[in-house]
Amino acid sequence: MKKMKLLLKAPAKINWFLEILKKRDDGYHDILSVMQCVDLFDDLSFEKSGEIELISDMNIPPEENLVYRAAFLLKEYSSYKGGARIFLKKHIPHAAGLGGGSSDAAYTLMGLNRLWELGLETKTIAELASEIGSDVPFFINGIFSLVEGRGEKVKELKNENSVAMLLVKPDISVSASWAYSSYRATKLTKKHIDIKLFCQFLGKKDYTSLRSIIFNDLEKPVIDKYHVVEDIKRALIENGAVISSMSGSGPVVFGVFNSAEEALRASKNMGANWCRVVRTLKTDEQWETKIQ
Repeated sequence: MKKMKLLLKAPAKINWFLEILKKRDDGYHDILSVMQCVDLFDDLSFEKSGEIELISDMNIPPEENLVYRAAFLLKEYSSYKGGARIFLKKHIPHAAGLGGGSSDAAYTLMGLNRLWELGLETKTIAELASEIGSDVPFFINGIFSLVEGRGEKVKELKNENSVAMLLVKPDISVSASWAYSSYRATKLTKKHIDIKLFCQFLGKKDYTSLRSIIFNDLEKPVIDKYHVVEDIKRALIENGAVISSMSGSGPVVFGVFNSAEEALRASKNMGANWCRVVRTLKTDEQWETKIQ
């Protein structure tokens, strides 16, 4: 009898802005950010097995992969007696600020909850997600969300627009923990982003106003070490982007364009850097899930 196989697509995300509010006593940072998924996906498949196995095209030990950690955490929490064979094919660059590993972990929790027929509620899955990594709860809770705390407080926002973007990654990787530890708060008082205003500007695609209010506090430490990130930001604007900003802890920079065609043309001028034209996903958008 053929085993059931569940196939899921785990999306990447971008941070429209990232504000660091303070360093917490536990070593993490309180942040304020709006994250949105884009149509760049890793492929995951799950089938029942006697133990947990991870087969991946990543060049790291399986035990260091967040997918593996997520599977073991769920198995331990639920006391499930069996296991799963998990196949992971990466398309989202690693250590890039796009949340690929966090998304993979989130979709592993959701996928195994379904495969193992555990019936756990979304709230429970999100609580487990917060034990794995700061960005993981976002992927459990939605596509376009306000994220606070160290990432565990997620409030879904509404957005009916899809925005064309060009993602550009130089040939470097940036550790999120290094980026946050390298951040130094300025003594200057900065104005907090008005979330309602941000959503209004984005909803109207008023990119001039949007560009005037968004920022990423992690850009400075990353650019201080990796000047190429600043070069890419500038090159995107010179090639027609209406906004360019680093996503998360980088080094990926996203450029917002008025059309996918403009983004594609710009990609031809990004040299040897990895590039991908994507679009942001809408709040209620669904994508393919398969059961074989």
